[in-house]
Amino acid sequence: MRKRPLRALVPALAASALFLAAGCSADPGQSSAAERTPDSGTSATANSDQPLAVAAAPATAATSTAVARPGTAGGKARKTSLKVKSYDSHTRRAVISTVSKGTSSPSPTGTPTSAGTATPGRTAVGDVIASAPAPGAPDGLLAKVTKVIGETADGTEVQTAPTTLDTLLGDDDAKGTVPVDPASFDVERLLPDVKVSWAKTGDIHSGPEGTKVPLGSLRVDVATKVATAEGAPASAAASVSGFVQVKPEVDFSYGGGSSTASNGSTAANGSGPGAAYLGVSGDWTSQWALKGRAAASTKPVRLPFAKLHADPVLQVGPIPVVVNLDLTCYFEISGDGNVTVDVEQDLKGDFKAGGTFGTAAGWTPVNESHMDSSPVRTSVTTAGSVKAALGAQATVGLYGAVGVTADLAPYLRGEAAGTVTATTPVGSEAKSDVAASGSWALYGGLDLSGTLQIQLAIFGTPVIQHAIPLGTLHREWKLADGKI
Repeated sequence: MRKRPLRALVPALAASALFLAAGCSADPGQSSAAERTPDSGTSATANSDQPLAVAAAPATAATSTAVARPGTAGGKARKTSLKVKSYDSHTRRAVISTVSKGTSSPSPTGTPTSAGTATPGRTAVGDVIASAPAPGAPDGLLAKVTKVIGETADGTEVQTAPTTLDTLLGDDDAKGTVPVDPASFDVERLLPDVKVSWAKTGDIHSGPEGTKVPLGSLRVDVATKVATAEGAPASAAASVSGFVQVKPEVDFSYGGGSSTASNGSTAANGSGPGAAYLGVSGDWTSQWALKGRAAASTKPVRLPFAKLHADPVLQVGPIPVVVNLDLTCYFEISGDGNVTVDVEQDLKGDFKAGGTFGTAAGWTPVNESHMDSSPVRTSVTTAGSVKAALGAQATVGLYGAVGVTADLAPYLRGEAAGTVTATTPVGSEAKSDVAASGSWALYGGLDLSGTLQIQLAIFGTPVIQHAIPLGTLHREWKLADGKI
């Protein structure tokens, strides 16, 4: 099973979405006047005209919490000493505590507590809480308090409901691109011979000795046999080997307040942002080889070989925005089972995939990739066709709900055509005349596809009625060809 960290593992990556907007009524009398006092801390912006900074959350902020009280004076999001002590995703109940400051502080019962210990917290109906990963909420938590249930030994128990980011960000603006710490990924190896390497600042490296990985990059190597076509000789045993190397970044932006579109319309009920973007981008390098005669399959057969997961935290002003990233590396083969190949390709470039929102067009896809390739070796024999891809599928969400799925699949495609004829003349001493003719070609290419999911409404934008395809970006180029 995948290990789920209870703490965010530093920086950030990828792309969108969370709970749909929801609201529940509650009895304001459940909270006292003291509970209604906003917690002191740093507000969202010192100057509302200045955009909020977007950066990787420092390790010291891995358990940070921000609280806003929409609709009240001074209710903008601010850092707070409130912490999510525990959360139950089934009942949506949370226990909120506060960390004492100074050498001692009184608890609600008047009993002093030592510095740094948790005391029951002050929270009220209507508070919006954004938390980094916490016990019971490994993907972080974004929720609205709908009822204060009462005090417990660990803090104040509250009932919560889903909410959206615009309740925290309001009319602020924020934009930034943050790299993801390669050391923050949990790795699940799905095949025996899979190796994972990464490098980060401070001359810190993990992986097989001698493996060179650029700073900030994550590399996954694989070598495995694949099924050989029926009737193929032993010398045509099929295998795939190589590596995928990626330096991922998370792209995040939010344009404060709904703006009027060219057609005079605004976002739902005049609320929500005027613009938003969530996506994943980065540098890509792969080097891989396909050898032998793979088994026939008209439909591509996909075999995942590694799954990786990280929960980086973006610090958007005072607000911890938790990004959930899953990356599945795979290879995929299709063909007619007749062609035998021995090919290897180097590929380098970049990619960008995500969703952008504007009041005029709603959510629209972003889909870009620029790649350069070079063949290392090329050989094709017999007539037939084969196609093999070594790619990665990324799913990106916010606070536990997937918003964007992107699939980058660089591939090799080989095909050969020809005839073999034999003529045997009359006469015992005559020799047979055998002639062969044909042609072959090898192509490199890439497909970038994906989907925008309904959960992108977490920004506070109008709900997407159905999944929106990113569309397929397709490119292909010739690597080598020849004639017999």
